[in-house]
Amino acid sequence: MADDDIILSELSDDELVQQMHDDLYDGLKEEIEEATQILLDRGWVPYDVLTKALVEGMRIVGIDFRDGILFVPEVLLSANAMKAGMTILRPLLAATGAPKQGKLVIGTVKGDIHDIGKNLVGMMMEGAGFDVIDLGINNPVENYLDAIEREQPDIIGMSALLTTTMPYMKVVIDTMKEKGIRDDYIVLVGGAPLNEEFGKAVGADAYCRDAAVAVETAKDFIARKHNSLAAGV
Repeated sequence: MADDDIILSELSDDELVQQMHDDLYDGLKEEIEEATQILLDRGWVPYDVLTKALVEGMRIVGIDFRDGILFVPEVLLSANAMKAGMTILRPLLAATGAPKQGKLVIGTVKGDIHDIGKNLVGMMMEGAGFDVIDLGINNPVENYLDAIEREQPDIIGMSALLTTTMPYMKVVIDTMKEKGIRDDYIVLVGGAPLNEEFGKAVGADAYCRDAAVAVETAKDFIARKHNSLAAGV
């Protein structure tokens, strides 16, 4: 059956959620908006629409991106469709006090103006329930420090696509150490030329190879943080 023949409002809840996964995969923005609204009209709580339809759909996209089945242009279309659904859900989530995972400050480091990967991470983290403050590109250490003070985030995310700008991540982390605040935050780094060894060498908590991994890693660290707080460590 061609997509044109599918009338979203006639699908059962389960079929509609499945269709949303397919539509997210295909980057169909209008369909995602319509389906999001249908589920809400049927009495779904915003958090369930977010997690079961949008986040789960993007998780599938993230896996295929990681495995080289999907490429950046397609993932951007998916992320854009997800964003359209998020635009509807965001005010409702805020009003219902949906569980928040934590807060992320993310930016591309000084000297680097690449932001596709960073934007994907930001969108997928927001989809997973994180508050995301995106500092944009070309960020000197001061921008990170200001954002830390202003936002009090749980996680600092740094991205670089150039081998020449990668070392700047160490500058930011070393400055945090000098100020005695490094251990108060989870620091995640990512970008095409990076690897796990580099992440360790600069003193990050983890290197995330793609947006899907970034979400899982962030959730994992937040859970550990909560557990150690609960244990009074």
